[in-house]
Amino acid sequence: MDPPIPYPTLQSWKQQIRSTPDPFIQILPKVELHVHLEGTLTPSLRFALAQRNNLPLHSARLNKTFTSLPDLESAYNLLQPRSIKGVGLSAFFEAYYGGMEVLQSEQDFHDLGIEYFKRAKQMGVVYCEVMFDVQAHTRRGVEIGVLMRGLESARREADELGVKVNYIMCFLRDLSPEDAMMHYEMALPYREMIVGIGLDSNEYGRPPLLFDEVYKRAREDGFKLTCHCDVTQKDTHEHIRQVACELGGTGADRIDHGLDAAEAPELVEIIKIKRTGMTLCPWAYVRHHKEENVFGYVRRLFDAGVLVNISSDSPAYVESNWVVDNLMLLKIKGGFTDDEIVKVQFNAVDICWAPKSLKAEMREKIELFLKKMQRK
Repeated sequence: MDPPIPYPTLQSWKQQIRSTPDPFIQILPKVELHVHLEGTLTPSLRFALAQRNNLPLHSARLNKTFTSLPDLESAYNLLQPRSIKGVGLSAFFEAYYGGMEVLQSEQDFHDLGIEYFKRAKQMGVVYCEVMFDVQAHTRRGVEIGVLMRGLESARREADELGVKVNYIMCFLRDLSPEDAMMHYEMALPYREMIVGIGLDSNEYGRPPLLFDEVYKRAREDGFKLTCHCDVTQKDTHEHIRQVACELGGTGADRIDHGLDAAEAPELVEIIKIKRTGMTLCPWAYVRHHKEENVFGYVRRLFDAGVLVNISSDSPAYVESNWVVDNLMLLKIKGGFTDDEIVKVQFNAVDICWAPKSLKAEMREKIELFLKKMQRK
């Protein structure tokens, strides 16, 4: 099936963004709240880790073993095929979960984290809340302590770079609620590393309230709550309503994606009144929506007063479109002004889960940036 937005059009957008970088967006202090750490696994790092761990790189979907970096890079071209919305493994999920096989040791997880954090620093990101999929690693035989110690050492190094990091532990939606609860309890010894919990992976036929027990437990234990609501997914409006109103007892603190709420004014009003944050990743939607929907819906939510954040999702698997690329796309195709891009960053500070003192520091950095820009 052809993508709703033709592939050559997407390529032209990418070329426009890369050929005319925007200094304002490049140096604006940024907050990223929806990025999957495993989704930042670049072909070069994946290839290096495979060599370190003496592992073959194979794609069942492509029926191919990759023996060179250029070969592997070609497999990351996932914008062209439209993702499956239903049962089965989509091209994205096959690549995303397949890539994780190279992550074996504490050092591997550290290297994955610090590569993203160094890139985040270069992009002007001052704070990020990074998702990770604990079950995707334990089911491969990786002990949870190996994962968590690697992530913690990367976070400490990021702090030295000036990038503040918190982690969100996500459960895999296509596994059982009982498995989610088991992994929640396994992770409790590392709770100081984890600011909140989330729910990702294949959403088809898996409403959020299936996992209400673990969400209520997490709420009682003081964790923040978020949940994916994928675009153009079956029952997406009902899933958004459950997340906004019921999950965890009174609704989650944030909704990841949830773009299609813009089609339902009653949902928009609920999200606005409850001040539920929304993390949107425009490049992730171009395979599923028409152009007027991708940008029209973001605009509709923003103009309605919804607290919208713009992030990158799994940038390594979306033709290397990182947070700056998502903000640029919002500007060139969504018509967002510099002032509106700044408002998006202030929104992100409001809905992030950092301590109040750190939020104050982030606001101060943005305000100082604006003063410097006004003097130029």
